[in-house]
Amino acid sequence: MDPPPTIVYFDGVCGLCNRLVDFILPRDRRKRILFSPLQSARGEAIRRRAGLSPAADLDTVVVEEGERIYVRSAGVLRVLRRLGPPWSLLYYAGIALPRPVRDALYRFVARRRYRWFGKRSECRAPTPAERARFVE
Repeated sequence: MDPPPTIVYFDGVCGLCNRLVDFILPRDRRKRILFSPLQSARGEAIRRRAGLSPAADLDTVVVEEGERIYVRSAGVLRVLRRLGPPWSLLYYAGIALPRPVRDALYRFVARRRYRWFGKRSECRAPTPAERARFVE
């Protein structure tokens, strides 16, 4: 039995978050990773389920795998693990760091992401070839 798809919820206007999506798409050879902007109704619902503010907390990558939800550094690491070698090796290196340290580094970058990577005026629109990978 195949595992459930991984859904990555991302800030659709964040330059760094969109680069993360652009990084994942060609490396997910099995096409089991799906995407949804945090600004969508689905994104708002997952933020609620994760205990995050539905009106805020757009600086947090949220990853859903079946009934499990991963946020911040744990979410990024789950995606790396799902991509397989060589990227899954980064999962094992990252998981060796204590979660408070990983999340502190994550928050440091998250607070500066718009300044460093820019901000779009609207959410990323998938190309026709990518459309099946995006869920609303």
